[in-house]
Amino acid sequence: MSDFHPRSANALLASALLAFALSAVLPASAQTLDDNMPQSSQKGWRGLAKVLDALSPSVDTSIPPSASQITDRITRLLDQGRNDEALQAIEARKQELAGASSPGTDVQLMFLEARALSALARHDEATAIYRRMTVDYPELPEPWNNLGTEYFRMGQLERAREALQMALMANPNYATAQANLGAVQLQLAQQAFEKAASSGVPGAQEKAQQTGSILDGQPSP
Repeated sequence: MSDFHPRSANALLASALLAFALSAVLPASAQTLDDNMPQSSQKGWRGLAKVLDALSPSVDTSIPPSASQITDRITRLLDQGRNDEALQAIEARKQELAGASSPGTDVQLMFLEARALSALARHDEATAIYRRMTVDYPELPEPWNNLGTEYFRMGQLERAREALQMALMANPNYATAQANLGAVQLQLAQQAFEKAASSGVPGAQEKAQQTGSILDGQPSP
């Protein structure tokens, strides 16, 4: 597989996204920019500061929070499992950006929104955002990885494998995607052995059980 060579600007974008956003890992049972904030009205950023105030009450909200501060706070909300609050902050930020004189796309915000939706079991919506990101920013490995985990949850293993392979094409050293791809391949192997066993292939059922034990994190019999 040939190396992927993104455009320099998008390479910086990818580095920033990797630095600030946590990527999804397949469930344990499957062992599986910072851009300058656009100038906006005081009303917009004061509303956003109010939403985020519960997380950082010591922050001086008389000063508009920077894009990186907003991203960091939303990320902490997600890491703490406060997914509804994170989604509220994301919606406030989206409204602020929509009212800016030069609105643009906040890639980190898209990624965090998909994470929040996935954590709230709104997987169809999360998948739609990840898909859009893979179309608009195919050189970013994280959306491909997380799209793969969404496909895995839906039992679409071939599509999960393809998405994870795209993540590794974008970044061959992406360890999370490598681990997730291994889990998907094991699941596919288990299904293949079970199908072979149903056709009477000797030893296939034992191999299916052994593969299942690996996926469950248990010792093989």
